Amino acid sequence: MNTYINSNDKAYLKFSGERAAHWDALAEKPPKKINWSAYYHKRLKLVYQHIIPPGCSVLDVGCGKGDLLAAVKPSLGVGIDFSSGMVYAAQLAHPELRFIQADAHALPGLDATFDYIILSDLVNDLWDVQNVLNELHRVCGPRTRVVLNFYNRGWELPLKLAQLVGTAKSLLDQNWLTQTDMKNLLNLGNFEVVRKWTEVLFPLNIPLISPFLNRVVARLWPFKHLCMTNMMIARPRSSGSRELASVSVVVAARNEAGNIQQIFERVPEMGSGTELVFVEGHSQDDTFQVIQDTMQNSLRNVKLLKQPGKGKGDAVRAGFQAASGDVLMILDADLTVPPEDLPRFYDALVKNHGEFINGVRLIYPMEEEAMRFLNNLGNKFFSVAFSWLLGQSIKDTLCGTKVLWRADYEKIAQNRAFFGDFDPFGDFDLIFGATKQNLKLVDMPIRYRERTYGTTNIQRWRHGLLLLRMLWVAAVRLKFV
Repeated sequence: MNTYINSNDKAYLKFSGERAAHWDALAEKPPKKINWSAYYHKRLKLVYQHIIPPGCSVLDVGCGKGDLLAAVKPSLGVGIDFSSGMVYAAQLAHPELRFIQADAHALPGLDATFDYIILSDLVNDLWDVQNVLNELHRVCGPRTRVVLNFYNRGWELPLKLAQLVGTAKSLLDQNWLTQTDMKNLLNLGNFEVVRKWTEVLFPLNIPLISPFLNRVVARLWPFKHLCMTNMMIARPRSSGSRELASVSVVVAARNEAGNIQQIFERVPEMGSGTELVFVEGHSQDDTFQVIQDTMQNSLRNVKLLKQPGKGKGDAVRAGFQAASGDVLMILDADLTVPPEDLPRFYDALVKNHGEFINGVRLIYPMEEEAMRFLNNLGNKFFSVAFSWLLGQSIKDTLCGTKVLWRADYEKIAQNRAFFGDFDPFGDFDLIFGATKQNLKLVDMPIRYRERTYGTTNIQRWRHGLLLLRMLWVAAVRLKFV
């Protein structure tokens, strides 16, 4: 990776020397009794613990005394700081972690890539932000997430006043970056922003009041623009496609006997090979027998399961467990999403445009009887609500076609207890799980068709109430934390 720093530049040497001396001096000072920095850093620890699952490999660049790195409980934790005083204090406080004295503008060889890289309050204090982002690629894998926070420019004067009266750590001149500035720098550094938001509206610790202001009010307009720090999660931008991957298409089929032959004929072969996984859900027609008969006369790779429980969510989970492909797809057996569109989802995934590809029925005009008016109106309302709660655009939560990597699904399944068994549809189990794993969600517009056989299993009012419950789950578990 190219570097743009001249290590002999006198201005740069003066800048880095002053900052190293400044942070060395701070490392030796005991914490003050009245210090809003203490609550600010306590809140940041909670935020990073929510973002980074325990047991990941984590690199913290500009780690200070290592408290944030220790808080996320990494399996492999490495902290880098250019202050020898900070590194000494960090190693003393957290001997289970590894700390290295080095300049972020010239990272040492670590012979490792990391699941997560933390840049907490670092970009404000750098000589060249783009150079440091370029350096990070040396320790990034294709699935690495860079998590960073940096001061909101509107807090420049309040912070200076707090430093003058001694209730905040003294700082040297800062880079006061907006979210737009940082997004542009990440783009120049070949990173893509997955999600962004703000934190810490009220940096003082007052029981009940502080949690309410920082967990709830800070999420609302216009107060979110007044928060103290900007948060971003970014991922390395891919330079090309992965090698061909095997595909499993999971079809939950209940009372869909008339569509089975078409599914066999119309699902394309994708990647290095495609298997069909049918999960038959206690049909009142002869769906199971039709699948069995069609399998005997087909050369396709097919599995057939009897659904163990009830609901589409249960069927999808059973199908994913039985599937053997690298890529997992869901196709509704009613064929309202044409199987011929599945290669679009495959291409978007393997070319790394996203890591969770979600079908969207609400962009192109629909066939006349494809979706009732109130259902369409409700879907559009929920698309706005869920996009706000998840922090990423998701225009159609209930489109049945969703595609992701098996490895990512396994992480979602392992962490399912975080949300609980709450979703009879299966869509939200996957969407919320993908968001919790910091996956990049991408909407894939499709043409939604009329049913040609059978009737819908959607019950408008009962399922509408369940959707409201999903909003509550997302708010409590993902937004107001």
